[in-house]
Amino acid sequence: MIIPKWSLRMHHRCPGRSAGVGFGFAIILAIFTGEASAQWSRVYDQFYLPASHNWQFRHNYPAADRMFNAFDYGHAILYETLYNYPDAPPSRLEEKEYDFITRELLVHPPNIPLEEGAIEIAYAKLAPEAKAMFDWAHLLHRQIYDVWADESIALAQKDARVAELLRYYKTRRELAFSSTPKSMDIMDGHPYSGEFRQKYPKFNGLIWAYHWLQIGLYEPLLLGKTPDERQTGVLASVGRFWQMLETPPEKMPRLMPMTAAVAPLFATRYPEAGIIFDNLHMMHDVVSDVLTSSKIPRKEKRKELLRVAELFRDRTSYATTVQEWRDMAEMMGVHNMGGTASGGIFTALPEGTVPRGMSMAGMNHANMPGMQPGRDTTAAMQHANMPGMQQRPAARDSMAGMQHANMPGMRPPPRTAADSMAGMQHAGTDMERMMAMHERMIADPVIRERMMTDPVLQRMMSEMMTGMSAGGSTANQAALSFVVQLLSDPAVQARIKTDPELQKLWADPDVQRLLEKARREKTPAPHKH
Repeated sequence: MIIPKWSLRMHHRCPGRSAGVGFGFAIILAIFTGEASAQWSRVYDQFYLPASHNWQFRHNYPAADRMFNAFDYGHAILYETLYNYPDAPPSRLEEKEYDFITRELLVHPPNIPLEEGAIEIAYAKLAPEAKAMFDWAHLLHRQIYDVWADESIALAQKDARVAELLRYYKTRRELAFSSTPKSMDIMDGHPYSGEFRQKYPKFNGLIWAYHWLQIGLYEPLLLGKTPDERQTGVLASVGRFWQMLETPPEKMPRLMPMTAAVAPLFATRYPEAGIIFDNLHMMHDVVSDVLTSSKIPRKEKRKELLRVAELFRDRTSYATTVQEWRDMAEMMGVHNMGGTASGGIFTALPEGTVPRGMSMAGMNHANMPGMQPGRDTTAAMQHANMPGMQQRPAARDSMAGMQHANMPGMRPPPRTAADSMAGMQHAGTDMERMMAMHERMIADPVIRERMMTDPVLQRMMSEMMTGMSAGGSTANQAALSFVVQLLSDPAVQARIKTDPELQKLWADPDVQRLLEKARREKTPAPHKH
Protein backbone atom coordinates (compact mmCIF):
# COMPACT_ATOMS: atom_id res chain seq x y z
CA MET A 1 0.00 0.00 0.00
CA ILE A 2 1.29 3.48 -0.81
CA ILE A 3 0.16 6.40 1.31
CA PRO A 4 -0.65 9.44 -0.87
CA LYS A 5 1.96 12.16 -0.68
CA TRP A 6 1.20 15.77 0.06
CA SER A 7 3.20 18.95 -0.08
CA LEU A 8 3.63 22.21 1.77
CA ARG A 9 4.86 25.36 0.05
CA MET A 10 7.24 27.27 2.27
CA HIS A 11 8.34 30.88 1.93
CA HIS A 12 11.27 32.65 3.50
CA ARG A 13 13.23 35.84 3.24
CA CYS A 14 16.81 35.13 2.19
CA PRO A 15 19.33 36.97 4.42
CA GLY A 16 20.90 39.91 2.66
CA ARG A 17 18.24 40.05 -0.05
CA SER A 18 15.34 42.44 -0.21
CA ALA A 19 12.69 40.17 -1.63
CA GLY A 20 11.08 37.17 0.01
CA VAL A 21 11.47 34.10 -2.18
CA GLY A 22 9.48 30.90 -2.17
CA PHE A 23 12.24 28.35 -2.21
CA GLY A 24 10.97 25.16 -0.69
CA PHE A 25 8.67 22.44 -1.82
CA ALA A 26 8.10 19.93 0.98
CA ILE A 27 7.16 16.34 0.24
CA ILE A 28 6.57 13.72 2.89
CA LEU A 29 6.58 10.26 1.39
CA ALA A 30 5.24 7.29 3.29
CA ILE A 31 6.58 3.99 2.01
CA PHE A 32 4.72 0.80 2.76
CA THR A 33 5.42 -2.04 0.34
CA GLY A 34 5.34 -5.78 0.54
CA GLU A 35 9.12 -5.81 0.18
CA ALA A 36 10.12 -3.27 2.84
CA SER A 37 8.96 -2.77 6.36
CA ALA A 38 6.85 0.32 7.03
CA GLN A 39 9.10 3.35 7.13
CA TRP A 40 8.55 7.08 6.98
CA SER A 41 10.73 9.05 4.65
CA ARG A 42 10.82 12.79 5.35
CA VAL A 43 12.21 14.27 2.15
CA TYR A 44 11.52 17.66 0.65
CA ASP A 45 12.85 19.49 -2.38
CA GLN A 46 14.68 22.77 -1.97
CA PHE A 47 15.35 25.20 -4.77
CA TYR A 48 18.35 27.23 -5.94
CA LEU A 49 19.81 29.78 -3.58
CA PRO A 50 18.35 33.03 -4.97
CA ALA A 51 21.12 34.83 -6.88
CA SER A 52 21.70 36.91 -9.99
CA HIS A 53 23.96 34.25 -11.49
CA ASN A 54 21.29 31.52 -11.57
CA TRP A 55 20.90 29.84 -14.99
CA GLN A 56 23.79 31.75 -16.53
CA PHE A 57 25.45 28.50 -17.63
CA ARG A 58 22.24 27.52 -19.41
CA HIS A 59 22.14 30.94 -21.06
CA ASN A 60 25.79 31.15 -22.12
CA TYR A 61 26.54 27.47 -22.77
CA PRO A 62 23.19 25.99 -23.86
CA ALA A 63 24.60 23.02 -25.77
CA ALA A 64 26.69 21.82 -22.82
CA ASP A 65 23.86 22.52 -20.37
CA ARG A 66 21.45 20.37 -22.36
CA MET A 67 23.86 17.43 -22.11
CA PHE A 68 23.16 17.31 -18.37
CA ASN A 69 19.46 16.90 -19.06
CA ALA A 70 20.32 13.78 -21.02
CA PHE A 71 22.63 12.61 -18.22
CA ASP A 72 19.70 12.84 -15.80
CA TYR A 73 17.79 10.38 -17.94
CA GLY A 74 20.77 8.02 -18.09
CA HIS A 75 21.07 7.79 -14.31
CA ALA A 76 17.31 7.45 -13.85
CA ILE A 77 16.72 4.72 -16.43
CA LEU A 78 19.74 2.84 -15.09
CA TYR A 79 18.41 2.61 -11.54
CA GLU A 80 14.87 1.89 -12.66
CA THR A 81 16.01 -0.92 -14.95
CA LEU A 82 18.33 -2.50 -12.40
CA TYR A 83 15.61 -2.54 -9.73
CA ASN A 84 12.58 -3.40 -11.86
CA TYR A 85 14.21 -6.00 -14.11
CA PRO A 86 16.84 -7.86 -12.06
CA ASP A 87 16.70 -10.89 -14.36
CA ALA A 88 16.87 -8.98 -17.65
CA PRO A 89 19.80 -9.83 -19.93
CA PRO A 90 22.69 -7.33 -19.95
CA SER A 91 21.69 -6.32 -23.48
CA ARG A 92 18.73 -4.40 -22.10
CA LEU A 93 21.15 -1.77 -20.75
CA GLU A 94 24.27 -2.50 -22.81
CA GLU A 95 22.50 -2.34 -26.17
CA LYS A 96 18.91 -1.07 -26.05
CA GLU A 97 19.27 1.76 -23.53
CA TYR A 98 22.89 2.53 -24.37
CA ASP A 99 22.10 2.88 -28.07
CA PHE A 100 19.09 5.10 -27.40
CA ILE A 101 21.08 7.39 -25.12
CA THR A 102 24.16 7.72 -27.33
CA ARG A 103 22.50 7.75 -30.74
CA GLU A 104 19.37 9.75 -30.00
CA LEU A 105 19.14 11.36 -26.57
CA LEU A 106 22.65 12.84 -26.35
CA VAL A 107 22.48 13.94 -29.98
CA HIS A 108 19.14 15.69 -29.36
CA PRO A 109 19.14 16.35 -25.60
CA PRO A 110 16.10 17.83 -23.84
CA ASN A 111 15.90 21.61 -23.56
CA ILE A 112 14.96 21.57 -19.89
CA PRO A 113 15.95 19.40 -16.91
CA LEU A 114 13.98 16.19 -16.52
CA GLU A 115 11.95 15.17 -13.51
CA GLU A 116 13.87 12.00 -12.75
CA GLY A 117 11.11 10.78 -10.44
CA ALA A 118 8.87 10.36 -13.47
CA ILE A 119 11.42 7.94 -14.99
CA GLU A 120 12.78 6.09 -11.94
CA ILE A 121 9.39 5.59 -10.32
CA ALA A 122 10.12 2.35 -8.48
CA TYR A 123 13.59 3.43 -7.40
CA ALA A 124 12.31 6.81 -6.15
CA LYS A 125 9.82 4.97 -3.94
CA LEU A 126 12.47 2.50 -2.78
CA ALA A 127 15.05 5.09 -1.65
CA PRO A 128 13.79 8.68 -1.89
CA GLU A 129 16.52 9.71 0.57
CA ALA A 130 19.28 8.61 -1.80
CA LYS A 131 17.56 10.22 -4.76
CA ALA A 132 17.25 13.48 -2.84
CA MET A 133 20.97 13.39 -1.98
CA PHE A 134 21.83 13.10 -5.66
CA ASP A 135 19.43 15.89 -6.63
CA TRP A 136 20.80 18.25 -3.97
CA ALA A 137 24.41 17.67 -5.05
CA HIS A 138 23.55 18.04 -8.74
CA LEU A 139 21.98 21.40 -7.89
CA LEU A 140 25.29 22.46 -6.32
CA HIS A 141 27.06 21.42 -9.54
CA ARG A 142 24.77 23.59 -11.64
CA GLN A 143 25.01 26.64 -9.38
CA ILE A 144 28.82 26.59 -9.39
CA TYR A 145 28.74 26.40 -13.20
CA ASP A 146 26.45 29.43 -13.07
CA VAL A 147 28.89 31.46 -11.00
CA TRP A 148 31.72 30.86 -13.43
CA ALA A 149 29.50 31.29 -16.48
CA ASP A 150 28.31 34.72 -15.34
CA GLU A 151 30.56 37.23 -17.08
CA SER A 152 29.21 40.07 -14.93
CA ILE A 153 30.77 38.68 -11.73
CA ALA A 154 34.29 39.95 -11.13
CA LEU A 155 36.92 37.26 -10.74
CA ALA A 156 37.63 38.38 -7.19
CA GLN A 157 33.96 37.87 -6.26
CA LYS A 158 33.55 34.35 -7.67
CA ASP A 159 35.23 32.64 -4.73
CA ALA A 160 32.86 34.35 -2.29
CA ARG A 161 29.87 33.25 -4.37
CA VAL A 162 31.06 29.64 -4.42
CA ALA A 163 31.67 29.74 -0.65
CA GLU A 164 28.11 30.99 -0.19
CA LEU A 165 26.79 28.10 -2.30
CA LEU A 166 28.75 25.58 -0.23
CA ARG A 167 27.33 27.01 3.00
CA TYR A 168 23.84 26.79 1.53
CA TYR A 169 24.45 23.21 0.40
CA LYS A 170 25.56 22.12 3.87
CA THR A 171 22.43 23.47 5.53
CA ARG A 172 20.72 20.25 4.41
CA ARG A 173 22.63 17.95 6.76
CA GLU A 174 20.25 15.09 6.01
CA LEU A 175 21.16 15.30 2.31
CA ALA A 176 24.63 16.83 2.03
CA PHE A 177 27.53 14.58 1.11
CA SER A 178 30.41 14.85 3.52
CA SER A 179 33.19 17.22 2.51
CA THR A 180 35.65 14.86 4.20
CA PRO A 181 37.43 12.73 1.59
CA LYS A 182 36.55 9.04 1.54
CA SER A 183 38.91 6.21 0.69
CA MET A 184 38.17 3.97 -2.28
CA ASP A 185 37.10 1.25 0.16
CA ILE A 186 33.72 2.97 0.50
CA MET A 187 33.16 2.20 -3.18
CA ASP A 188 35.13 -1.00 -3.68
CA GLY A 189 35.29 -2.59 -0.23
CA HIS A 190 31.82 -4.20 -0.01
CA PRO A 191 31.05 -7.86 -0.85
CA TYR A 192 29.00 -6.70 -3.82
CA SER A 193 31.41 -4.02 -5.06
CA GLY A 194 32.19 -3.97 -8.77
CA GLU A 195 29.29 -6.16 -9.84
CA PHE A 196 27.70 -3.42 -11.95
CA ARG A 197 30.85 -2.52 -13.88
CA GLN A 198 31.62 -6.18 -14.51
CA LYS A 199 28.16 -6.97 -15.85
CA TYR A 200 27.63 -3.70 -17.74
CA PRO A 201 31.04 -2.39 -18.91
CA LYS A 202 29.63 -0.11 -21.62
CA PHE A 203 26.99 1.53 -19.46
CA ASN A 204 29.45 1.87 -16.59
CA GLY A 205 31.88 3.55 -19.00
CA LEU A 206 29.10 5.89 -20.10
CA ILE A 207 28.38 6.86 -16.48
CA TRP A 208 32.08 7.50 -15.85
CA ALA A 209 32.25 9.60 -19.02
CA TYR A 210 29.27 11.58 -17.69
CA HIS A 211 31.14 12.17 -14.44
CA TRP A 212 34.31 13.14 -16.31
CA LEU A 213 32.41 15.88 -18.12
CA GLN A 214 30.58 17.05 -15.00
CA ILE A 215 33.85 17.79 -13.21
CA GLY A 216 35.82 18.51 -16.36
CA LEU A 217 33.72 21.48 -17.44
CA TYR A 218 34.97 23.51 -14.51
CA GLU A 219 38.51 23.53 -15.85
CA PRO A 220 37.94 25.54 -19.06
CA LEU A 221 35.70 27.96 -17.16
CA LEU A 222 38.57 28.66 -14.75
CA LEU A 223 41.37 28.49 -17.32
CA GLY A 224 39.84 30.73 -19.98
CA LYS A 225 40.98 34.33 -19.84
CA THR A 226 38.29 35.64 -22.18
CA PRO A 227 34.69 34.63 -22.93
CA ASP A 228 35.81 33.18 -26.27
CA GLU A 229 38.52 31.10 -24.60
CA ARG A 230 35.98 29.79 -22.11
CA GLN A 231 33.50 29.00 -24.87
CA THR A 232 36.15 27.17 -26.89
CA GLY A 233 37.35 25.29 -23.81
CA VAL A 234 33.83 24.11 -22.95
CA LEU A 235 33.40 23.00 -26.56
CA ALA A 236 36.68 21.08 -26.31
CA SER A 237 35.53 19.28 -23.16
CA VAL A 238 32.23 18.30 -24.76
CA GLY A 239 34.15 17.13 -27.84
CA ARG A 240 36.41 14.95 -25.71
CA PHE A 241 33.33 13.45 -24.05
CA TRP A 242 32.10 12.42 -27.50
CA GLN A 243 35.54 11.02 -28.27
CA MET A 244 35.21 8.73 -25.24
CA LEU A 245 32.09 7.15 -26.75
CA GLU A 246 33.93 5.92 -29.84
CA THR A 247 34.27 2.10 -29.94
CA PRO A 248 32.88 1.54 -26.42
CA PRO A 249 34.15 0.76 -23.90
CA GLU A 250 37.70 1.00 -25.29
CA LYS A 251 38.14 4.78 -24.95
CA MET A 252 35.99 5.25 -21.86
CA PRO A 253 37.57 5.88 -18.45
CA ARG A 254 38.99 2.73 -16.87
CA LEU A 255 38.72 4.08 -13.34
CA MET A 256 36.28 6.48 -11.73
CA PRO A 257 37.32 10.05 -12.68
CA MET A 258 38.50 12.03 -9.65
CA THR A 259 38.29 15.80 -9.50
CA ALA A 260 41.87 16.34 -8.31
CA ALA A 261 43.16 14.58 -11.43
CA VAL A 262 40.68 15.59 -14.13
CA ALA A 263 40.18 19.20 -12.98
CA PRO A 264 43.28 20.01 -10.89
CA LEU A 265 42.83 23.79 -11.10
CA PHE A 266 39.26 23.54 -9.78
CA ALA A 267 40.26 21.03 -7.08
CA THR A 268 43.05 23.34 -5.90
CA ARG A 269 40.77 26.37 -5.79
CA TYR A 270 37.75 24.59 -4.31
CA PRO A 271 38.92 21.36 -2.64
CA GLU A 272 35.75 21.09 -0.53
CA ALA A 273 33.53 21.11 -3.61
CA GLY A 274 35.81 18.65 -5.39
CA ILE A 275 35.62 16.23 -2.47
CA ILE A 276 31.82 16.49 -2.34
CA PHE A 277 31.60 15.70 -6.05
CA ASP A 278 33.93 12.70 -5.77
CA ASN A 279 31.84 11.36 -2.89
CA LEU A 280 28.72 11.92 -5.00
CA HIS A 281 30.17 9.99 -7.92
CA MET A 282 31.36 7.14 -5.71
CA MET A 283 27.87 6.78 -4.24
CA HIS A 284 26.42 6.59 -7.75
CA ASP A 285 28.64 3.55 -8.30
CA VAL A 286 27.70 1.96 -4.99
CA VAL A 287 23.98 2.36 -5.66
CA SER A 288 24.45 0.66 -9.04
CA ASP A 289 26.25 -2.23 -7.33
CA VAL A 290 23.55 -2.59 -4.65
CA LEU A 291 20.79 -2.70 -7.26
CA THR A 292 22.75 -5.13 -9.47
CA SER A 293 23.89 -7.59 -6.84
CA SER A 294 22.05 -10.82 -6.16
CA LYS A 295 23.98 -11.03 -2.88
CA ILE A 296 21.55 -8.50 -1.43
CA PRO A 297 17.98 -9.87 -1.26
CA ARG A 298 15.42 -7.59 -2.84
CA LYS A 299 13.75 -6.96 0.51
CA GLU A 300 17.11 -5.80 1.94
CA LYS A 301 18.06 -3.35 -0.81
CA ARG A 302 16.41 -0.32 0.77
CA LYS A 303 18.13 -1.04 4.07
CA GLU A 304 21.52 -1.26 2.36
CA LEU A 305 20.94 1.91 0.34
CA LEU A 306 20.08 3.82 3.51
CA ARG A 307 23.20 2.45 5.23
CA VAL A 308 25.36 3.52 2.29
CA ALA A 309 23.76 6.97 2.19
CA GLU A 310 24.58 7.49 5.87
CA LEU A 311 28.21 6.49 5.29
CA PHE A 312 28.54 9.12 2.59
CA ARG A 313 27.01 11.82 4.79
CA ASP A 314 29.04 11.30 7.95
CA ARG A 315 32.54 12.66 8.52
CA THR A 316 34.21 9.60 10.03
CA SER A 317 33.40 6.57 7.87
CA TYR A 318 36.24 5.65 5.49
CA ALA A 319 37.74 9.09 6.13
CA THR A 320 41.11 10.12 4.68
CA THR A 321 42.97 13.42 4.57
CA VAL A 322 42.84 15.99 1.80
CA GLN A 323 46.45 15.17 0.91
CA GLU A 324 45.64 11.47 0.72
CA TRP A 325 42.69 12.32 -1.52
CA ARG A 326 45.04 14.12 -3.89
CA ASP A 327 47.61 11.33 -3.69
CA MET A 328 44.96 8.73 -4.46
CA ALA A 329 43.97 10.62 -7.60
CA GLU A 330 47.62 10.72 -8.66
CA MET A 331 48.19 7.06 -7.87
CA MET A 332 45.17 5.97 -9.89
CA GLY A 333 46.48 7.97 -12.84
CA VAL A 334 44.60 10.62 -14.79
CA HIS A 335 45.40 8.64 -17.93
CA ASN A 336 43.11 5.90 -16.54
CA MET A 337 40.29 8.40 -15.95
CA GLY A 338 39.99 9.90 -19.44
CA GLY A 339 42.74 12.52 -19.08
CA THR A 340 42.65 16.09 -17.85
CA ALA A 341 39.94 18.44 -19.02
CA SER A 342 42.53 20.93 -20.29
CA GLY A 343 44.12 18.67 -22.86
CA GLY A 344 42.89 20.61 -25.88
CA ILE A 345 40.67 19.61 -28.78
CA PHE A 346 43.25 17.90 -30.94
CA THR A 347 45.15 15.72 -28.49
CA ALA A 348 44.43 12.02 -28.33
CA LEU A 349 42.81 10.45 -25.32
CA PRO A 350 45.50 8.98 -23.07
CA GLU A 351 45.90 5.24 -22.97
CA GLY A 352 44.91 3.43 -19.79
CA THR A 353 47.39 1.17 -18.02
CA VAL A 354 45.14 -0.79 -15.65
CA PRO A 355 42.41 -3.38 -16.21
CA ARG A 356 39.10 -1.70 -16.89
CA GLY A 357 37.09 -1.17 -13.70
CA MET A 358 39.71 -2.75 -11.46
CA SER A 359 38.99 -2.66 -7.72
CA MET A 360 40.78 -0.02 -5.68
CA ALA A 361 39.81 -1.65 -2.36
CA GLY A 362 42.58 -1.82 0.22
CA MET A 363 44.65 0.84 -1.49
CA ASN A 364 44.73 3.18 1.49
CA HIS A 365 48.06 4.91 1.37
CA ALA A 366 49.35 3.50 4.63
CA ASN A 367 48.91 -0.04 3.31
CA MET A 368 49.89 0.36 -0.31
CA PRO A 369 52.87 -1.62 -1.61
CA GLY A 370 55.88 0.65 -2.10
CA MET A 371 54.79 3.23 0.45
CA GLN A 372 57.26 4.35 3.07
CA PRO A 373 55.63 5.62 6.31
CA GLY A 374 56.74 8.94 7.67
CA ARG A 375 57.58 10.52 4.34
CA ASP A 376 55.61 12.73 1.98
CA THR A 377 53.19 10.33 0.33
CA THR A 378 53.59 11.71 -3.17
CA ALA A 379 57.36 11.42 -3.08
CA ALA A 380 57.27 8.00 -1.45
CA MET A 381 54.96 6.27 -3.92
CA GLN A 382 56.64 3.47 -5.83
CA HIS A 383 54.23 3.15 -8.75
CA ALA A 384 56.41 0.60 -10.46
CA ASN A 385 55.56 -1.83 -7.64
CA MET A 386 51.82 -1.49 -8.21
CA PRO A 387 50.31 -3.82 -10.85
CA GLY A 388 49.58 -2.04 -14.09
CA MET A 389 50.56 1.36 -12.75
CA GLN A 390 53.19 3.72 -14.17
CA GLN A 391 54.89 6.43 -12.19
CA ARG A 392 53.13 9.76 -12.59
CA PRO A 393 53.87 13.27 -11.33
CA ALA A 394 51.52 15.19 -9.05
CA ALA A 395 47.96 15.51 -10.37
CA ARG A 396 48.30 19.22 -11.07
CA ASP A 397 51.36 18.52 -13.25
CA SER A 398 50.33 15.13 -14.59
CA MET A 399 49.73 16.14 -18.19
CA ALA A 400 52.81 18.34 -18.36
CA GLY A 401 55.07 15.57 -17.08
CA MET A 402 53.86 12.67 -19.23
CA GLN A 403 56.44 10.84 -21.29
CA HIS A 404 54.61 11.41 -24.54
CA ALA A 405 57.21 9.61 -26.59
CA ASN A 406 56.10 6.38 -24.92
CA MET A 407 52.38 6.96 -25.51
CA PRO A 408 51.12 6.17 -29.02
CA GLY A 409 49.77 9.22 -30.78
CA MET A 410 50.25 11.57 -27.83
CA ARG A 411 51.66 15.09 -28.05
CA PRO A 412 52.26 17.44 -25.12
CA PRO A 413 48.81 18.93 -24.50
CA PRO A 414 48.50 22.73 -24.42
CA ARG A 415 46.40 24.57 -21.84
CA THR A 416 43.79 25.86 -24.29
CA ALA A 417 42.25 24.83 -27.58
CA ALA A 418 43.83 27.87 -29.22
CA ASP A 419 47.28 26.78 -28.01
CA SER A 420 46.51 23.32 -29.38
CA MET A 421 46.00 24.68 -32.86
CA ALA A 422 49.04 26.94 -32.63
CA GLY A 423 51.25 24.06 -31.55
CA MET A 424 50.25 21.51 -34.17
CA GLN A 425 53.03 20.67 -36.59
CA HIS A 426 51.36 20.12 -39.94
CA ALA A 427 53.36 19.34 -43.05
CA GLY A 428 53.43 22.34 -45.37
CA THR A 429 52.23 25.91 -45.23
CA ASP A 430 48.97 25.08 -46.99
CA MET A 431 47.73 22.88 -44.18
CA GLU A 432 48.82 25.43 -41.60
CA ARG A 433 46.62 28.03 -43.28
CA MET A 434 43.74 25.59 -43.40
CA MET A 435 44.10 24.89 -39.71
CA ALA A 436 44.32 28.60 -38.93
CA MET A 437 40.95 28.97 -40.62
CA HIS A 438 39.57 26.04 -38.68
CA GLU A 439 40.79 27.56 -35.40
CA ARG A 440 39.10 30.85 -36.21
CA MET A 441 35.86 29.07 -37.14
CA ILE A 442 35.54 27.14 -33.89
CA ALA A 443 36.32 30.31 -31.91
CA ASP A 444 33.33 32.05 -33.50
CA PRO A 445 30.31 31.80 -31.14
CA VAL A 446 27.73 31.45 -33.92
CA ILE A 447 29.63 28.71 -35.76
CA ARG A 448 30.45 26.96 -32.49
CA GLU A 449 26.81 26.89 -31.48
CA ARG A 450 25.90 25.53 -34.91
CA MET A 451 28.42 22.73 -34.42
CA MET A 452 27.03 21.78 -31.04
CA THR A 453 23.43 21.56 -32.26
CA ASP A 454 24.12 19.54 -35.41
CA PRO A 455 24.57 15.77 -34.86
CA VAL A 456 26.48 15.35 -38.14
CA LEU A 457 28.96 18.05 -37.18
CA GLN A 458 29.30 16.56 -33.69
CA ARG A 459 30.14 13.24 -35.26
CA MET A 460 32.62 14.88 -37.62
CA MET A 461 34.39 16.58 -34.70
CA SER A 462 34.67 13.29 -32.86
CA GLU A 463 36.10 11.58 -35.95
CA MET A 464 38.45 14.48 -36.53
CA MET A 465 39.87 14.20 -33.01
CA THR A 466 40.31 10.48 -33.49
CA GLY A 467 42.16 11.17 -36.75
CA MET A 468 44.35 13.76 -35.08
CA SER A 469 45.71 11.13 -32.72
CA ALA A 470 47.08 9.20 -35.69
CA GLY A 471 48.89 12.22 -37.13
CA GLY A 472 50.20 12.62 -40.69
CA SER A 473 47.83 12.26 -43.62
CA THR A 474 45.10 10.81 -41.41
CA ALA A 475 45.08 13.97 -39.34
CA ASN A 476 45.06 16.19 -42.43
CA GLN A 477 42.21 14.24 -44.00
CA ALA A 478 40.18 14.38 -40.78
CA ALA A 479 40.62 18.14 -40.52
CA LEU A 480 39.79 18.69 -44.19
CA SER A 481 36.66 16.56 -43.91
CA PHE A 482 35.46 18.57 -40.96
CA VAL A 483 36.16 21.95 -42.56
CA VAL A 484 34.45 20.94 -45.80
CA GLN A 485 31.40 19.80 -43.83
CA LEU A 486 31.33 23.06 -41.89
CA LEU A 487 31.60 25.15 -45.05
CA SER A 488 28.69 23.30 -46.65
CA ASP A 489 26.39 24.65 -43.93
CA PRO A 490 24.54 27.82 -45.04
CA ALA A 491 24.68 29.31 -41.54
CA VAL A 492 28.46 28.92 -41.49
CA GLN A 493 28.81 30.40 -44.97
CA ALA A 494 26.75 33.41 -43.94
CA ARG A 495 28.86 33.89 -40.83
CA ILE A 496 32.08 33.89 -42.86
CA LYS A 497 30.81 36.76 -44.98
CA THR A 498 30.24 38.91 -41.89
CA ASP A 499 33.65 38.28 -40.32
CA PRO A 500 36.56 40.06 -42.13
CA GLU A 501 39.20 37.76 -40.62
CA LEU A 502 37.31 34.61 -41.54
CA GLN A 503 36.60 35.93 -45.02
CA LYS A 504 40.30 36.69 -45.53
CA LEU A 505 41.30 33.19 -44.43
CA TRP A 506 38.60 31.60 -46.57
CA ALA A 507 39.64 33.57 -49.65
CA ASP A 508 43.29 32.51 -49.38
CA PRO A 509 44.18 30.76 -52.69
CA ASP A 510 45.98 27.92 -50.91
CA VAL A 511 42.97 27.28 -48.70
CA GLN A 512 40.63 27.34 -51.69
CA ARG A 513 42.90 24.92 -53.55
CA LEU A 514 42.86 22.47 -50.64
CA LEU A 515 39.10 22.74 -50.30
CA GLU A 516 38.56 22.17 -54.00
CA LYS A 517 40.84 19.14 -53.92
CA ALA A 518 38.90 17.71 -50.98
CA ARG A 519 35.59 18.23 -52.80
CA ARG A 520 36.91 16.59 -55.97
CA GLU A 521 38.07 13.60 -54.02
CA LYS A 522 34.56 13.36 -52.57
CA THR A 523 35.60 13.24 -48.95
CA PRO A 524 33.45 10.49 -47.38
CA ALA A 525 30.47 11.68 -45.37
CA PRO A 526 30.46 10.66 -41.71
CA HIS A 527 28.63 7.47 -40.87
CA LYS A 528 25.53 7.83 -38.77
CA HIS A 529 25.94 7.56 -35.04
